Amino acid sequence: MTNWDILAIFAVLLFGVPHGGLDGAVARRIGWPTSIISWFVFHFTYIVLAALVTVLWWLFPLASLSVFLLISALHFGASDIIDVGTDVLPWAAHGGLICIVIPSLQPTLVEPIFTILVGADNASLLMNVITNLFFPWLLCLVGYFFFAYRQAQYRKPLISLLVFIGLVFMLPPLISFSLYFCLWHSRGHILRLWHSLEGTERHRSITEASIYTVISWISVGFIFYFYQEPSSIALINITFIGLAALTLPHMLLVDYADRKLYLRGKLK
Repeated sequence: MTNWDILAIFAVLLFGVPHGGLDGAVARRIGWPTSIISWFVFHFTYIVLAALVTVLWWLFPLASLSVFLLISALHFGASDIIDVGTDVLPWAAHGGLICIVIPSLQPTLVEPIFTILVGADNASLLMNVITNLFFPWLLCLVGYFFFAYRQAQYRKPLISLLVFIGLVFMLPPLISFSLYFCLWHSRGHILRLWHSLEGTERHRSITEASIYTVISWISVGFIFYFYQEPSSIALINITFIGLAALTLPHMLLVDYADRKLYLRGKLK
């Protein structure tokens, strides 16, 4: 890994992951009770789900990475267009950016990352499946052009998608992923949630998110210190398995419970 790759990973950990620290605020705004018992149940459930993903990854690495890429595509696609709609074609086009476009345009750099995560044979198999999906995704993108021509609200998201495709083509995969995750996905999630919160809840949420973020950084540092692998391998494993572990509970909150109310107009 280059120094730029290492910086990209640290950016994900330092500036991308903290957006999940606001999940407590998400839970409260969809009606989660605020009692001490409910607070405990929420955190216990969140930790159990994250731990379950980690255990499953250890037992079934290929299936776990495959499912992680799939739910990430659903999550990123939904997030990119949440302000304008839920149409399947734009959703699929945006969702394929990280999980199809990056591996397909940068295969020689992505496969070694997959090899660290799931082993050489599994990585080769997964790359073969993903690259075969690139042409269908490309057709989807072409269809998105015509769709956005007819549905003007999708033109801005389409332009953003094209910009990131250009970055994916020009930059190494970890860097382009970091730019998307930190500057677009996480930033958009934080701003949408922040604008929906009242003053008191904002103060509570930022305090809460700061505590969670510091705990997550300490946990990453602790795991990295005791990890019995070279530092580059440790960073890849900790970052992406950690993202997978946190994505499941985060997605259940943001893309299932919270999104339903958002789209019904009950939340701003």
